[in-house]
Amino acid sequence: MADNQVLVLFLPLALAVVMVGLGLHLTPADFRRVLALPKAMAVALAVQLLLLPPVAFGLARAFGLPGELALGLVLLAASPGGVTANLFSHLARGDVALNISLTAINSLLALVTLPLWTALALSVFLGDEASVPPPTRKIVEVALLVIGPVALGMALRAWRPALAAAAEKPVRHLSSLLLGALIVMAFASEWDIVRAYAPVVGVAAVLFNLASLLSGYFVARGVRLGEPQAIAIAFEIGIHNGTLAIFIAIEVLGRDQASIAPAIYALSMYLTGALFAAWLLHRRKDATT
Repeated sequence: MADNQVLVLFLPLALAVVMVGLGLHLTPADFRRVLALPKAMAVALAVQLLLLPPVAFGLARAFGLPGELALGLVLLAASPGGVTANLFSHLARGDVALNISLTAINSLLALVTLPLWTALALSVFLGDEASVPPPTRKIVEVALLVIGPVALGMALRAWRPALAAAAEKPVRHLSSLLLGALIVMAFASEWDIVRAYAPVVGVAAVLFNLASLLSGYFVARGVRLGEPQAIAIAFEIGIHNGTLAIFIAIEVLGRDQASIAPAIYALSMYLTGALFAAWLLHRRKDATT
């Protein structure tokens, strides 16, 4: 996916538009409320940083993945939530302010945790004791892609609240259309990778995606967090930044095959995320009827 110029150009532009839309219905009070409820952040970060990487190690062992494919799965698990997580949470009526806050904090923590988990995976699966530098540049790019457009949308809401309210529903529909376009474009452009490697690493990648989504949601509900917070946590730790994992595999580690699991995951997460969002909305509809 990193070599596909259409996606490279379209994806950041589409996500920036979506993030402006998210900002249209957020206020500073939403973020103050998130900071006043640290339990939700603590649960999300604990699952992301302490539970998911061992799950990736276990899946790699269970499926007998070759060394570099196993490394790629751990890279993925150690990567923070992707920008798309905010979109899925928005569509599923999650706490988007919590998502955005978690994306920022998790991205900063990844500067430390991602190199540590990657170094351990290199040692376990490839017998390599190399140190891994923190992906500072990519983390900054993610932060800018999230914070800048959201701040623009929030400013528009503060300046023209009536316009922001009127735009919320059309923007939600536009977000759904953009997501559908991303799914189609991603699968069409990367079909050769899917066909070649799905039998080897595809099941492990999809199972990891499902484990991330479900653990985020049910752990949050298990500790009595509200439904919007549980939805936000599920997507924040269930939709990882596959692009960051691919970048580290190719540009930092120089191991192209380690990018295959994140690439397969980055494709499958659109479908699993959409299905999970549809399930959540269906549950909410049943609960209100």
